[in-house]
Amino acid sequence: QVQLDESGGGLVQAGDSLRLSCAASGRTFSGYTLGWFRQSPGKEREFVAAIRWSGGSTYYADSVKGRFTISRDGAKNTVYLEMNSLKPEDTAVYYCAAKSYSGSFTSGYWNWGQGTQVTVSS
Repeated sequence: QVQLDESGGGLVQAGDSLRLSCAASGRTFSGYTLGWFRQSPGKEREFVAAIRWSGGSTYYADSVKGRFTISRDGAKNTVYLEMNSLKPEDTAVYYCAAKSYSGSFTSGYWNWGQGTQVTVSS
């Protein structure tokens, strides 16, 4: 099983950018779909973005489309979430997750990281 280690969260102002990283240890991401999810206090965890490690197909939640970009670096075995034009409503704990390659982009994840806090002030 691959271990997921997120980093890159922090406190920023509205309109700023942040890049989150999710690094794998234990094995490579080959054969996986990687996703980013977020959860704010009092709300359910929601899907943000996902990428197929092989081929690089991506999928985004409507709320972040055009502002966030998910990408991968095979040499570093790392998935990134580039977040631009951040809004206060993007404030949440962001989680990296992994699942088998096939199937839905938005569900079926069984391997989760510990999360990283993103706070956007107005």
